Amino acid sequence: MKIAIIGAGNVGKALAGRFAKAGHVVVFGVRDPAAAKNAALPYPALRTAEAAAATDAIVLATSWAGTEAACRAMTLAGKIVLDCTNPLAMGSSGRELAVAHTDSAGEKVAGWCPGAHVYKAFNTVAAEVMVAPERMTVKPVVFVAGDDAAPKPAALKLVEDTGFEARDAGPMRNARMLEYLALLYLDLAMVRGMSRTFAFALSWPKA
Repeated sequence: MKIAIIGAGNVGKALAGRFAKAGHVVVFGVRDPAAAKNAALPYPALRTAEAAAATDAIVLATSWAGTEAACRAMTLAGKIVLDCTNPLAMGSSGRELAVAHTDSAGEKVAGWCPGAHVYKAFNTVAAEVMVAPERMTVKPVVFVAGDDAAPKPAALKLVEDTGFEARDAGPMRNARMLEYLALLYLDLAMVRGMSRTFAFALSWPKA
């Protein structure tokens, strides 16, 4: 599959490497492909709209401040969009959400991407884990929330291709829960000394 990674920060670069390792064709979508900071990207960089037009699936790995503009720059009807964003409030040190309770970043992204199949995913995992999930003692989990049932297996398969356990987390409104779970992750990692090298995982009783 051809995948556009929108955003070239740590999360975008980590996921780009995982998708490429799984055999997908990867490009980055950025505002200015000619900018010096994009010269060293490991995969081709195109303008955001061009990257989206040339690919089958989109991984939204933007900062929350730039997410709406990125979504509105793309034509995404019929495409799978994996929304990795968390709506962290400015100045909150990652401890508050700018959108919460009765709404979520995932629901807003779905509204900004008309016609796309939008799924919340990867927002509870740090880039430090994304680069090599196989190093973890138990396979880490990525929860996937979204309303469109028919393409959801394909979205779950994309998550599995990166080396994570993919779990259906229900409809897009459940992104509200996943974004609070991301806050818990950040608090454990940055306030309670667990660092960003741990991950959430599922465990079952022994047979």
